[in-house]
Amino acid sequence: MSEPQADHLDLSEKGLKDGQPISLDRRLFMKFTAFGGCADATAAGAALAAAGVEGALYLDANDPQGIGLIVLSEDPEYFVSTLRDVLNAPPFSKLDRKPEFDMLGRTYSIGYEPDLEDALLIKPRSKTLNPAYTWAVWYPLRRAKAFPALPEDKQRQILAEHGTIGKRFGAAGFAADVRLACHGLDKHDNDFIIGLLGPDLFPLSAVVQEMRKTEQTSQYLDSLGPFFVGKVAWQSPA
Repeated sequence: MSEPQADHLDLSEKGLKDGQPISLDRRLFMKFTAFGGCADATAAGAALAAAGVEGALYLDANDPQGIGLIVLSEDPEYFVSTLRDVLNAPPFSKLDRKPEFDMLGRTYSIGYEPDLEDALLIKPRSKTLNPAYTWAVWYPLRRAKAFPALPEDKQRQILAEHGTIGKRFGAAGFAADVRLACHGLDKHDNDFIIGLLGPDLFPLSAVVQEMRKTEQTSQYLDSLGPFFVGKVAWQSPA
């Protein structure tokens, strides 16, 4: 007698186009790593370019010898193969890694996107690699355990408040955001990674300040940060 077949588990990202559900089983993984002891970031950028790394290198605004690196790949194997080799070779092997800034996340859908490829793959790349976005703030956050227990309508209402702020700053050209899920990927049990990107630093700070007033941040967040603040020293082609 044959074994009963297990129910099919669909882990693809979901969207909605013209009132019809759509799905896509692709997503972008993004990894952030920070280092100290780098007096000149030129060699680091050259090493990344030579290895064909897709991402951006930042000068740490809070450490005169600090750098931060965001790397993008659809294949998580990349981080433990090619990127691992790059970071275990000079000049990165001679630097001091800052483990408090280690972040690994993935793009995700919320179920209403009409173009999943754009939302999951194209927009995160175009924002992170936009040469006009010379400043960046990257940080993790963890929601309070009470948030997932809220009714879905209440969750949407709370999240819409954040979305409105992002749209206002984005429409004005002040800031773009990259949102990544990191459930089970973060050693500190954070839920999300946020990247705020823009041509100037002040608007990115102003976004965080505005977010402080929202219901989600004031009542349903357990932790926020640490914050890495940096200016682009190298970017791969968009």
